[in-house]
Amino acid sequence: MRDPGLQPERTRLAWRRTTLAFTVAAVLAGRQTMGDDTGAAGVVAAALTALVWLGFLLVAHHRIRALGAGPRPGVLSERGALAAVVCTAALAAFAVAMVL
Repeated sequence: MRDPGLQPERTRLAWRRTTLAFTVAAVLAGRQTMGDDTGAAGVVAAALTALVWLGFLLVAHHRIRALGAGPRPGVLSERGALAAVVCTAALAAFAVAMVL
C-alpha cells in the first residue's frame, strides 16, 4: 500500500535542499566581491545575485507551502517553474560576471 504523504514530503525536502544549495552558491558568489580588485561590475553582479536569490527564495517558499497544504498538492505552475529556471540561470551568469 502506498502512503500518499511520502511523495509530497520528499519533494518538499528536495525544495529545501535546493534552496540551501542556492543560498550557499549565492553567498560564495557574493564572497568573490570582497576582494580589493573587484570593480563596479562585480559589485553590480553581487547586488543582482542577492536579488535573484530573493526571487528564488520566494518561489521555493510558495512551493514548500503548497506541498504542505494537503494530501494532494497541485502541480508547480508554469510561472513558478520559469521563475526558478530564470533565477538559476541568472545566478550562474552573475557568478561568471563576478569572476571576469
